[in-house]
Amino acid sequence: MDEDFDTVLVEFDDETGVGTVTMNRPDALNALNGQLRDDIVAGLRRLEAENEAAEGVALRAVVLEGAGEKAFCAGADVGGFSSDSAGASSEPSHYEFIREFPVPVIAKIDGYCLGGGLETALACDFRLASEDSAVGFPEVNLGIFPGAGGVQYVTKLAGPAVAKELAMTGDHISAERAADEGIINHVYAEDEFEDAVDEFVTDLAGQAPLAIQTIKQSASMAVQSGLNEGVAYDGQLFAELLQTDDHAEGAAAFGEDREPEFQGK
Repeated sequence: MDEDFDTVLVEFDDETGVGTVTMNRPDALNALNGQLRDDIVAGLRRLEAENEAAEGVALRAVVLEGAGEKAFCAGADVGGFSSDSAGASSEPSHYEFIREFPVPVIAKIDGYCLGGGLETALACDFRLASEDSAVGFPEVNLGIFPGAGGVQYVTKLAGPAVAKELAMTGDHISAERAADEGIINHVYAEDEFEDAVDEFVTDLAGQAPLAIQTIKQSASMAVQSGLNEGVAYDGQLFAELLQTDDHAEGAAAFGEDREPEFQGK
């Protein structure tokens, strides 16, 4: 399945179970406007629909990337800010939709990843970057700040000092430093980037899909709850997984010394 929306390209590989959503505004460095935000959500919904047509889990992982050679996403269109519209929509933002999406979403960062683009990447489960990439929050130069949770995300990942430095100075930092601070998961050399991302995503997509979805739910709960509440939640999820066909297949494959064939059931 290949499908085009106004500002994103959507692809699905039914052999690996990997979907790709490409932000397709390269002339604007894939800057976020209202249409792009809506199309990211629409593209993810289109990929999620693959599971409805399958017996089990067809979609195992999603890669979110930017078109062109300069940017993942260089932030929001400056003319698109509106205090009147902030928080007014009853629909989930694309940030929320990514965070709550049932399968892992991997931000494939090659080039600038700034402002709302960085907040979009931070909403993803993993951030993989090329060594020439740069991240930052330039909003302070416009008299505002990263208001979609950027300071919150970076504070949780890297601590308040790093979050305040990025948001208060507006400076860009290298992908290498961002990885050192825990903001990015992995950084790869330019000539290794494509293959390394493909290998990471393919390996992830090959894991037991219901277990992967459960881990995402557990990690989300850990951010929002106390330890006792989170441990109790994990116990409930674990009990549910014990009843799945995937668990039975994994146990059988272990006993038979073979690779498991998970179906997401």
